Amino acid sequence: MPPARPLSLVTGASAGIGAAFARDLAARGHDLVLTARRVERLEALAQELRDQHKASVTVLPADLADPAAVLQLCEALDARGLRVDWLINNAGYGVPGTFEAVDWPVHEAFIRVLMTAPAELVWRLLPGMRERGYGRIINVASLAGHVPGSVGHTLYAASKAYLIKFSQSLALENRHRGVNVCALCPGFTWSEFHDVTGTRQLMNNLPGFMWQSAEDVVREGHDAVERGDVVHVTGGVNRFIKALMKLLPDRFTLWLSAKESRRYRDLGEAS
Repeated sequence: MPPARPLSLVTGASAGIGAAFARDLAARGHDLVLTARRVERLEALAQELRDQHKASVTVLPADLADPAAVLQLCEALDARGLRVDWLINNAGYGVPGTFEAVDWPVHEAFIRVLMTAPAELVWRLLPGMRERGYGRIINVASLAGHVPGSVGHTLYAASKAYLIKFSQSLALENRHRGVNVCALCPGFTWSEFHDVTGTRQLMNNLPGFMWQSAEDVVREGHDAVERGDVVHVTGGVNRFIKALMKLLPDRFTLWLSAKESRRYRDLGEAS
């Protein structure tokens, strides 16, 4: 049985899907631990959740690109006696440009934030969930993990495919210990993501029906992990795209991916 007030840790909680998860969980009676780099935004969100939902909210700023960040975060939880019941691995971003046009330290930080840190957080927090017989883990992946890789943002789809496979194995290993694991796979979502990567103007060329709100993504994700869904693609349009990509020949989908990449991505290619 879940505790009366589950404690949820949300990474990348300062904006977008992470902030929407924090608001949704607080409204459902959860207490929260919020982490991201932007302290001011975290503090403002924490106060909002305390005022509106009487939630107990702890702010623990962290840069998950730092190899020591996850251990320090978990030590801070232990020092406060906080036992995490829900883990929302949401922190992420994109790196525009072709692979060789971007310095390796930038790629290295990306891999640490989107792949290494989520895995380490699960590894450190999962034993407590298994011991208590209750836990929920949502790894925020993407529709990009189900479709062919694109030109530019080279590691993005790869990192999301990794999260999907990681979640599947975790779900199989823990389904009989009261721990549900779900890879949440949204498509285009209204957030700051494309502003940060400098592709907002390009993204504005996409038709409106391709987009979802962060709140809709979160509601679907919450329902999916509670149902025990291991992988959940949000939105009917995105589910159709996933199904279509599985039916079409690889050669055609790769051609289509290359064509669309040049329409909607800032490739940042070296001259």
